[in-house]
Amino acid sequence: MEKIEIWNPGEYTYPMAFGFTPNLRAYLLEDGETHPCMMVLPGGGYAVVVPPEGELVAKEFNKLGYNCFVMTYTTNQLLREPLFDQPMRDLARAIRHVRKYADRYRVSPDRIYICGFSAAGHLCASLCDYFDEIPDETPEYAGISCRPDGAVLSYPVITSGKYAHQDSFRFLLGADIYDRGDAESEALLDRFSLEKHVQKNTPPCFLWTTVTDGLVPMENCTLYEAALREKGVPHALHVFSHGDHGLSVANQDWADGKFGEPYAMEQNFALCDAIRSGAVDVPPNVREDMLNPQQGEWNPKPMPEISLWPVLADRFLKSAVLK
Repeated sequence: MEKIEIWNPGEYTYPMAFGFTPNLRAYLLEDGETHPCMMVLPGGGYAVVVPPEGELVAKEFNKLGYNCFVMTYTTNQLLREPLFDQPMRDLARAIRHVRKYADRYRVSPDRIYICGFSAAGHLCASLCDYFDEIPDETPEYAGISCRPDGAVLSYPVITSGKYAHQDSFRFLLGADIYDRGDAESEALLDRFSLEKHVQKNTPPCFLWTTVTDGLVPMENCTLYEAALREKGVPHALHVFSHGDHGLSVANQDWADGKFGEPYAMEQNFALCDAIRSGAVDVPPNVREDMLNPQQGEWNPKPMPEISLWPVLADRFLKSAVLK
């Protein structure tokens, strides 16, 4: 699949990238027709970008008539350099790029949707709340909106409050800031507690999760749903009866571990190379964990109930956005 660099040379400056730059991988239908666009952002707690929520999701939306892109955005695996708005800037640039070159990619510029999982759900919802605060100074993208036309938030991290997935916020802010617990860190946690910052012009949102998600509680979805409802934003919330965190599309390929090429891990691979070469110093235990990761057991089964969510999301977007 085509790899698309979204930052021009010299524009991207995240200090722990080690040669990685955020990018898109294109999954385009070959019928020559113009289609809606779905940009897929795999989760990973703002520490990594995981392959199971990338290609499999793009292929499901291909079947539903979308031209798709899987996005690899900036993460902070060593907890050293705060991310702050960098992932949002990555996503905003990606949307502007696809919208500017909509004819090239055969997508409708007014039907560009984003689909994020877990911490990437937080990233997508962040842009939904703050799209009008993420300018782009590059003349190439002047006047091009980064507002998505709709969002699919899959078991998303939303709140920094009682039901927070604390690790996601720690990687987002960096350990030093997060662990201080001072006024600055509290203000940042408030800014990124997204149920507090929904606007009337927040894009339509489709949310889904499970009752039994033990990592990111379903209240993350219900808090955001309540805020969307209060502001009058079109939305839908589907809470499935059961299932652990990280279900992706929950089909047979997912259960069989057929995730495609691991390009989503590019920043992680670059960091590992930097550790091997001595370009970055880490404690021995971190070096061992990074360079010799332990593979957990993978033996899930397809979940027919969960696997319906892309169809439900498609029908929602057609109803809410194209009415």
